[in-house]
Amino acid sequence: MTSKQFVPRCPRLRHARRGDKTADERAHGIIVAMIPTVIIVFLATAGAYVCALKLFPLVGLLDFPERYGLRRGRLPYPTGIVAVVVFIVTAFFILPLGQKEIGLLIGIGLLALTCFIDDRSPLPSWLRLLIQLLIVSLIFATGSRIYTITSPLGGFLKLDSLTIQTALFGPLPILSGIFTIVWLLLTINALNWFDGIAGQVSVIATIGFLMLGCLALFRNGEPDIALLAFSLAAIAGAGMLFDFPPARMLMGDTGSMFFGLMLGLLGIYHGGKVATVFLALGIPLIDALFVIVRRILSGHSPLSGGRDHLHHLLQDRGWSDRRIIVLMAVVGTTFGGSALFLSTAEKGIAGLVLLVLIGGMQWVIQKKR
Repeated sequence: MTSKQFVPRCPRLRHARRGDKTADERAHGIIVAMIPTVIIVFLATAGAYVCALKLFPLVGLLDFPERYGLRRGRLPYPTGIVAVVVFIVTAFFILPLGQKEIGLLIGIGLLALTCFIDDRSPLPSWLRLLIQLLIVSLIFATGSRIYTITSPLGGFLKLDSLTIQTALFGPLPILSGIFTIVWLLLTINALNWFDGIAGQVSVIATIGFLMLGCLALFRNGEPDIALLAFSLAAIAGAGMLFDFPPARMLMGDTGSMFFGLMLGLLGIYHGGKVATVFLALGIPLIDALFVIVRRILSGHSPLSGGRDHLHHLLQDRGWSDRRIIVLMAVVGTTFGGSALFLSTAEKGIAGLVLLVLIGGMQWVIQKKR
């Protein structure tokens, strides 16, 4: 294991894991124990969004379609703050409150606050990146980190062999810190860049959380992580009811970066199963990598805006928003679902197939422009 598992606070889940039950009884009991929590989270999130649809316009929390040359009415924005608040409340019921969890909640709060301000009045890209770096560094230092990753060639790669001693957080593994911080920055920004179409992040995040929840429950025997993943799927799924085209609200960076952070963290909490997260989020992650390389080669800042993401290219080819989202969902479900049954080496091959697929799609579309 590369990360300390959570000890569930939910009494029903603790009871379902009692050692005097058979394996089948425990599995059935765990699933039954999760269902009420997940349903409550889903209904609470949906109810909170209904309230946001009425309250946000009253206090002037609306988007700015004129910034992007759009001719439509203003929508409640950024409603991603609702997802963050619901999760923080939920966390007090399903997570322990040790140093790791407190660091996580502080990081989520700081990220949400920064994104909320940025959604209302854009901040410089360098400042956003600096704040993200400080936040993920805090999350790493307080205990959310990767100690080993599985090598596609077999065995494990140790990331904790070289450490530095700190007065506040104790020994910190240097290689683990580099890997964890870069990984979280990638997932945060990949999901944010994927938010070019309303509802796209909600759909891909729901799929990702469901896949990771199934992996935790049925393959890794981690019901605590599964409950966390399914609760996040409920939050993202409730948002999908309101921002799927035609959208009635927009989550903004506040929501997309929160979901990106949590998807990245679940890969860490799974014991370094970043390959699984990579397959589930293959399109936004690979698309982000292609965009970064393309912008650098063309002499532009990788943090600058532009209509060079895959969904933008498809829009320019006349695809509807719904059709694009369905394509992303099918690819995400196919490759993310395959991760439940593949070995580490096979996941590497699947990742290469996805890389070629996305790269080929972008090349063909751009060639026809």
